[in-house]
Amino acid sequence: MRIFGHYVRRRVLMLALAEVAIAYLCLYLVLNLPPFQRDVLSVLDPELVAATAIVLLALMLAGLYEADYLATRSTRNSLIRMVPALVIVAGILLLYAALVPSSVFTAPAVGGGVLLLLTGLVAERTLWCNFSEADAFKRRILVLGTGSRACAIETIHPDKRAEELPYRILGYVATVGEKDCPDEVGHPLRLDQGASLLDMVREHRAHEVVVAIRDRRGNLPIQELLECKLHGVVVTDLSTFFEREQQKVQLESLNASWLVFGEGFRQHWSRLAVKRSFDVLASASLLLVTFPVMLVTAIAIKLESPGPVFYWQTRVGLSNEPFDVCKFRSMREDAEVDGVARWAVRDDDRITRVGRIIRKLRIDELPQVINVFQGSMSFVGPRPERPVFVEQLTAQIPYFPARHTIRPGITGWAQVRYPYGASVEDARQKLQYDLYYVKNHTLFLDLLILLETVKVVLFGRGAR
Repeated sequence: MRIFGHYVRRRVLMLALAEVAIAYLCLYLVLNLPPFQRDVLSVLDPELVAATAIVLLALMLAGLYEADYLATRSTRNSLIRMVPALVIVAGILLLYAALVPSSVFTAPAVGGGVLLLLTGLVAERTLWCNFSEADAFKRRILVLGTGSRACAIETIHPDKRAEELPYRILGYVATVGEKDCPDEVGHPLRLDQGASLLDMVREHRAHEVVVAIRDRRGNLPIQELLECKLHGVVVTDLSTFFEREQQKVQLESLNASWLVFGEGFRQHWSRLAVKRSFDVLASASLLLVTFPVMLVTAIAIKLESPGPVFYWQTRVGLSNEPFDVCKFRSMREDAEVDGVARWAVRDDDRITRVGRIIRKLRIDELPQVINVFQGSMSFVGPRPERPVFVEQLTAQIPYFPARHTIRPGITGWAQVRYPYGASVEDARQKLQYDLYYVKNHTLFLDLLILLETVKVVLFGRGAR
């Protein structure tokens, strides 16, 4: 389902809501037990609400709602991530109780609450793992079409088995203008004489029809699709299906008409004003919090190798306008002494020892707050590329200039969803995430990306 334009899986949302309820209930019960009770606790006590929010945030940062993690369905894996997260929650609550003596939280209450919460979450996760993958909870899908576009649905999640997918493909319906179903298509279906598409939907108890016909001229049963929609069946274009399931815009299924007539790509002044306000506030907060780290980094760079602390490099920004981005220098000063631009690769011998560390922790990106204050960058947005690479990628990848319709960012959807890459194919894959962000960017998505960025920094994913 869509929340403020961003696709969120229903099963993940339901799991998060269930665990919020469990966290709130466990803390409420513990605080109302006779050993810990001071006064009658309000159901909407502000401290209790805040503590529940901290629990949810800790579980999110521990990666307990990631799709790849949820597919493992392992109680042991849950404990490995859950226990440290709840220990951190306990530490935060104990620190708060020490600073605010009148708090409803005491050391015994926090200890009892965390133990009860751990028990409740483990029990809930065990039940969820047993029931969430049942066919009764999956969307039942009929695919209209039997060509290569339709076949792509089978490989949308190559790392998952059919029973692990959040949907079930009931079959592929061949239209009148299509040839016989190719061998690679599983469950080919043909409409019986006199039967309609709605009859087939009812026969197979389908919830959704995904339209995957490449050549639609004279081959799209528009009246039958309209009949399905009027009877409550969801009718989805293939590009929208891929966007929803992968949270990226798949270039292989993309056509210009979908970009023109589809939802998204709104650049209203009010949205831009909110984004700019968020940029200034977030960047100022980041600068205050990380100033000691930046100072130590600057000293370490200066001590290790000769050359400037900061590195200014021309990048392409909003409306294809060039600007100079500021970063901590992580390479030798003579890294590009011949003047030829090169992709940064894994284990690049041009990177210094300090540079390797700050790249791993993404500290080298911190000085870009200067660009955010200047207005040449946003806090969240597509990664800015060098002009020579932009010229190459624009010639080789369709729709690449679309990422320059908004300001580039320090972090972004592509940076947190795709590992670091240094090739045209990597740029192509990352563009699909950038297009998703350009299409659906809101303050809600920016906040989610910031949470994902914290996880990237903590676990070192995607570093180079």
